[in-house]
Amino acid sequence: MLDSSSTHSPTIVYRPIRPSDLDVLEQIHIALFPVRYEREFFLDVVHGRGIVSWGAIDINRPDGRNDELIGFVTTRIIPGKDSEIEDLFRYNASRNDLCLVYILTLGVVDDYRCLGVASSLVQEVIKYAASIASCRGVYLHVISYNQPAINFYKKMLFRLVRKLSHFYYIRGCHYDSYLFVYYVNGGRSPCSPLEIVTAFIMYFRGFLRMLVSKLQRTESNKNLPRWYRCKETNSLLVNQNKRIISADDSCQHV
Repeated sequence: MLDSSSTHSPTIVYRPIRPSDLDVLEQIHIALFPVRYEREFFLDVVHGRGIVSWGAIDINRPDGRNDELIGFVTTRIIPGKDSEIEDLFRYNASRNDLCLVYILTLGVVDDYRCLGVASSLVQEVIKYAASIASCRGVYLHVISYNQPAINFYKKMLFRLVRKLSHFYYIRGCHYDSYLFVYYVNGGRSPCSPLEIVTAFIMYFRGFLRMLVSKLQRTESNKNLPRWYRCKETNSLLVNQNKRIISADDSCQHV
């Protein structure tokens, strides 16, 4: 993180990743991630071959490297029918044009952590996904031991929807993965059995309360003396007549 005693005040702007970012992009990935990416991946990113990306730069860097990446996010559009989470979305399966945006990588260099750069990058992805009428969500995987990333996506209102056992294989070891989704354009997951049961219980409780209240009112009326009920009825008629007369009087005064 930037030294709090420094007079440097970062000015972060966001732009698409360019071919000139190739070497720095690869270096940051090597420094941040345990997974190694092929050179072809970085070439696809910088040339926009099937990958949509955003880069963060500090145009007020004291070292003059004002156009060098200090953060990035890379994404790919996945057809809904080809995604691994098609079953998590409630939509018309006959529509073959529906899609999702998958976050491939997201990173910020150490000196620029805790400045909201990652949040802004993810917001760019969400805005992009929402601008695609056929898109229903943004999703990604987080390795199970990366608690800071898990907390981050929860803070960004992503929904943890699934745990995948042995999803990653890194340096001879298997690791679980958590799958997070942010719904856009009306996308939402089907109700789980628990949600269905909970909804039924809430509806049944409301129905019982209404029934009990109605029965109590009926019993209360039965217990009143007949003369009182008649008196109450006559009083209502008199009051109604008075209200009508008052209304006529007020009209005459206008």
